[in-house]
Amino acid sequence: MKPVSLIQFLIEERRAGHINAELSLLIEVVTRACKRIAVATSKGALGGVLGNAGSDNVQGEAQKKLDVISNEILLEANAWGGHLAACASEEMEDPQPIPDMYPKGNHLLLFDPLDGSSNIDVNISVGTIFSVLRCPEDVTEPKVEDFLQPGTQQLAAGYVVYGPATLLVLTFGHGTHEFTLDREVGSFILSRRDIRIPEQTAEFAINMSNQRHWEAPMQRYVGELLAGKEGPRGKDFNMRWVASMVADVHRIITRGGVFFYPLDAKIKAKGGKLRLMYEANPMAFIVEQAGGAATTGRERIMDLQPTGLHQRVPVFLGSKGEVEVATRYHREADVAFA
Repeated sequence: MKPVSLIQFLIEERRAGHINAELSLLIEVVTRACKRIAVATSKGALGGVLGNAGSDNVQGEAQKKLDVISNEILLEANAWGGHLAACASEEMEDPQPIPDMYPKGNHLLLFDPLDGSSNIDVNISVGTIFSVLRCPEDVTEPKVEDFLQPGTQQLAAGYVVYGPATLLVLTFGHGTHEFTLDREVGSFILSRRDIRIPEQTAEFAINMSNQRHWEAPMQRYVGELLAGKEGPRGKDFNMRWVASMVADVHRIITRGGVFFYPLDAKIKAKGGKLRLMYEANPMAFIVEQAGGAATTGRERIMDLQPTGLHQRVPVFLGSKGEVEVATRYHREADVAFA
C-alpha cells in the first residue's frame, strides 16, 4: 500500500469535512516546528542544549535549555502564518498575542513545548503536547478567559514523542492516528490509523514514591493491584514509570495500560500535578478518541470548566476498565465520608 503522508491525511480530513484549511495549516506548522525540536533533542550534548537554562518557568520549576529552545521554536513558527489568534505555553505566564504586523486567524493554540524535560540529560524520550481551540467570535485580542474552554471544545490535540523514532499522535475528534517521521525525506507518514486502546489491561504507571501521601481510595486501588493473583483482582499486574507523560501515555496508546497522577498530600493545595490545559485535556482527547477513558479520579477531565490557564488536576487515563475501577473507588469513598 502506498504510504500516506501527513499532508495527504490532512487533505483527506478537509474533504471529509472534519477540519478546515486554517486548522490544516496550523497542524502543518506545529508539526514542522516539532521536526526542528526533534533535531535539537537528537544532538544532545553536541548541540549544547543539555542542562539547566538558569531560569524558572511560571510554575517555579527550573527550566532546561531545551525547554526554552522548544518554546521559542513553537512561538516563532506560529507567529506569522495567519492561522492563530493567540497561543499559550506552559512555560509562559500569559498568552502570547500574534504580532500586529501579521494577520490573525480563528484558532487558539496551547502547548507544553517539552514534556518530561527532566529526562533530557539522561537520554530518555521526551515530547511536545498541543491542543487547539476555536477563538470566540468577535474577539480580536484574546485574553486568558478566552482560552478557558472545557476539553470538549478542543478542535484538535496531539503530541510528538522524541525517542528512537519521532512519532506524532493526532486527533480531530474522528479517531486517533499515529505518524512516524521518515527522517530521510523529512515527512510524517501515517503508521497506524484509528488506534484502539484495549479496555482491559494488567499494566499500570504511577510514581510509587508518593504512595504514603495518597488518599485512601488510591491506596486501596494500588494495594489491590500489588496483591496480584492472591488479591481481590485475581490477576498479576505489572508496573511501568518513565516520568515523561508523553512516553507513559504513548505506551498506553501502543499496547494499553493506565497512567495515574493522583491527588496527594504534597500537591493537594495546588489541585494536582499536571496542567489541565497543556497536558490533561489534550491527552484525554487523544485517549478517549482511541477508546480509552480519562478522569480526575472523580469526574471526566474534558467536562471540567477551567478556572485558570495553569490550573492543575489529578489525572487517571488509559484502558477504560481500570480507569473506571479507580474512579469508582474515589467516588464511593467520597459518598462514605459525605
